[in-house]
Amino acid sequence: MSSSVPLPPADAPSELRRLAERDHGHRDWSLWGSYLPERQWGTVREDYSSDGDAWRSFPHDHARSRAYRWGEDGLLGVCDQQCRLCFSLALWNGQDPILKERPYGLSNPEGNHGEDLKEYFFHLANTPTHSFMRGLYKYPQAAFPYQQLIDENARRGRDQPEFELVDTGVFDQSRYFDVFIEYAKASPTDLLINIRVINRGPDAAPLTLLPTLWLRNTWSWGYPDERELPLSLQGDRLQTSDMPGLGVYGLECDQHGAWLFTDNETNLERLYGQPNTAPYQKDGFHRYLIDGEEGAVNPAQRGTKAARVLQRTLSSGEEWQVRLRLRSDDHASRDPFGNDFEHLLAQRESEWQGFMEHAVPNLCADDRLIHHAAIAGLFWGKKYYGWSVTRWLEGDPTQPPPPANRWQTETAHWSRLHAHDVISMPDCWEYHYFCQWDLMFHSVAFAIVDPQTAKQQCMLLRTPHYTAPNAQTPAYEWALSDPNPPIGAWAAMRIYQIERKNHDRADLAFLRSSLRKLMLEYGWWANRNDRSGDNVFEGGFLGLDNIAIFDRRFHLADGSRIEQCDGTAWMASLSLNLLAIAVELSAEEPEYADLCERFVYDFVQLALTLNTPGQRGYVNWDEQDGFYYDVIKRPDGTTDYLRTRSLTGLIPLLAVASFDVETVSRLPVLDVLKSMGWFVHERTSPTWLAANLGQWRNDRLLFTLVPEERLRRICERLFDEEEFLSPYGLRALSKVYDANPYQFTEGSDHEVLAYSPADSPVAMFGGNSNWRGPVWMPTNFLLIESLQKFAHYYGDSFKVEFPTRSGNWLNLWEVSLQLEQRLVNVFRRDADGRRPFNGDVALFQNDPHWRDLILFNEYFHGDNGRGIGASHQTGWTAMVAKMINQLSRYPTG
Repeated sequence: MSSSVPLPPADAPSELRRLAERDHGHRDWSLWGSYLPERQWGTVREDYSSDGDAWRSFPHDHARSRAYRWGEDGLLGVCDQQCRLCFSLALWNGQDPILKERPYGLSNPEGNHGEDLKEYFFHLANTPTHSFMRGLYKYPQAAFPYQQLIDENARRGRDQPEFELVDTGVFDQSRYFDVFIEYAKASPTDLLINIRVINRGPDAAPLTLLPTLWLRNTWSWGYPDERELPLSLQGDRLQTSDMPGLGVYGLECDQHGAWLFTDNETNLERLYGQPNTAPYQKDGFHRYLIDGEEGAVNPAQRGTKAARVLQRTLSSGEEWQVRLRLRSDDHASRDPFGNDFEHLLAQRESEWQGFMEHAVPNLCADDRLIHHAAIAGLFWGKKYYGWSVTRWLEGDPTQPPPPANRWQTETAHWSRLHAHDVISMPDCWEYHYFCQWDLMFHSVAFAIVDPQTAKQQCMLLRTPHYTAPNAQTPAYEWALSDPNPPIGAWAAMRIYQIERKNHDRADLAFLRSSLRKLMLEYGWWANRNDRSGDNVFEGGFLGLDNIAIFDRRFHLADGSRIEQCDGTAWMASLSLNLLAIAVELSAEEPEYADLCERFVYDFVQLALTLNTPGQRGYVNWDEQDGFYYDVIKRPDGTTDYLRTRSLTGLIPLLAVASFDVETVSRLPVLDVLKSMGWFVHERTSPTWLAANLGQWRNDRLLFTLVPEERLRRICERLFDEEEFLSPYGLRALSKVYDANPYQFTEGSDHEVLAYSPADSPVAMFGGNSNWRGPVWMPTNFLLIESLQKFAHYYGDSFKVEFPTRSGNWLNLWEVSLQLEQRLVNVFRRDADGRRPFNGDVALFQNDPHWRDLILFNEYFHGDNGRGIGASHQTGWTAMVAKMINQLSRYPTG
């Protein structure tokens, strides 16, 4: 990274100075970080099967024995930015059938709600430069119940809850180890590693620790520029070869123990019954320790994977500390474990706390705990992601050719995609790959503490080595071509605004660069997704997987298609967000004024499409119900509403913006009725257009898809606790469908949609996502921001009952803060000391070693706030940190 931002003053927090050194290119503080993925198996990129079944072609049982092609994985580990050299901790309790080298979970076919992590680990601390990192893993002392988890979840149906690790009883009587791991940087190439293990159980228990260093296998695939560079011993110091771009590193340990060596090579004999081409394999440590196979490790003490074997029996409550140091040869002359080790560790922890206090000051203790965890998880979620689609399609010189039918898949259209980056993952285990619209929320959350990373992540998937020739940006690994909600312009503008407000910097260069990329993407949307040619934008997926009664990706059996109100609304929102960027740039560069006209024109067309019949003869607004609905359009031209009050009908609220008198005077194109008189005259509904667009109030001009009276009607339902309003935010589907499910029949298609506050009961989109009732943090955040935009325009002249029928009248700004309180309360301790996201698990709610550990789930139970879905969704759910920040400035009392 490089930056024109001035260096911070000498008395600024140390982490701010490191950030400036990184951003100016002075010191590469981001060379090392918590970039090691938690899971690499069961991914599309590692799948070389003929049927494309990634979960079965590379299951967890293969992970310990098969070299990965495109990455690595481990437990709370670190690696360099290119994942060349990796460090992680392996464990064995003397009971497990395999070493614990990586977190375990069920694959999509195994889980009764899809893939599901079955471990407990927590991200406790992390900084933008990864100068201090802390994680915690809860390791059972009894044999890990792998088979029990598989069998019981297989027995359960979609209508039953998931069977979790805590349900097996393996944590009863606290028979587990707390394994803390901390990393602190003395310099960009000098990492202190501190491991603390505590026996929480009532009896003495044995434990084997294997701090492990290894090289990602880049040499087995037949390319002349890659070669094997083994690890070896220099005295008691584990040392690498001279690695291009990294140099020589050494790993030292302060505990006595033997070094074991093997190679990061596939065990062909175990997996495929074929002779091994290398004498030592990836699973050598497992076979040596658990199977007692002496020949599984290299007696010559050389290899591409090495570990220190440390064994101890810990009495009840006993703590065991292990110190290691991973550093380049530049630092090898200094004592690795002198007095400076503990001092530096404590100093980096103190600097982390000081930086967080500087970023968001004056938080209460509980909010500080939640905020720490949210930001820590956000930075722990940055992982190395490698994948060359061309090489994946063609195969490697030394490997069997991939199946020929791979060239007929949708993925083949993305042959230019070449990923070799650190990317913020949606979830470090369940969604361990990039997801475009998730990444936009992550980027905005990053902006609170690390604007440069926010900007880099926001635009990463819009760089040439990710985008398709037609300017489409990839969605996610399993379906690169799925259209995601177009929120890139929103994210770019919010990052710019947050940096300007929090850091007093207006990065217009970032806005200009972003707009150029976003304009290409805008053209793809305009030319591709208006399939019907009537200005109705579709996409099927659009991030809201299974919220509709029918699968909106496909036509129905009789040829009917669904005209999505959210597709058109997303496009209108994109137009306004691009308009906001162009308006901001035009203040100093008048040539951007021409773009403003285009975005205003497009927005007005979309507003008419959604709200007036026009040539289509129907409209997405249903006056009878006072709500926006999808419309089913039959081959004979007749239409009908799909009357499901869901989040799709709320997306029109997101398309809102207003501008002050000074801006409108500078850019008269914004004054719609004056600058577009010809347009108004030619419309079939000029009266509606004149009455509802370009209205002035409080010296501001409003653009919105939802006129005032319609907004009032929507708010009645939105803030009704019997419909959308949950104690913990806004539900994705009205609760009215709990007692009265919605049914619709079209030809041979008949479906029922019911309110489901937790896990999905239907298999649509794999069944492991659910928009039929739970609370989702990202969409709540977008709706809150829209309410605040409406509040900025209407002021106190627009008040609503909150909740509906309560007699409590608030303006929309006050409502937005009340919603933020409800969302943050998902994580806060309530009057009984319970954190709602932990549900009814007594261990999590009451035990002092569990109750203050925070997980940021994918979504939350629509009635009680319990966390559901992916458990480490610390990208978009980390938006709670932004809400805590705002609530600290505007307390609601």
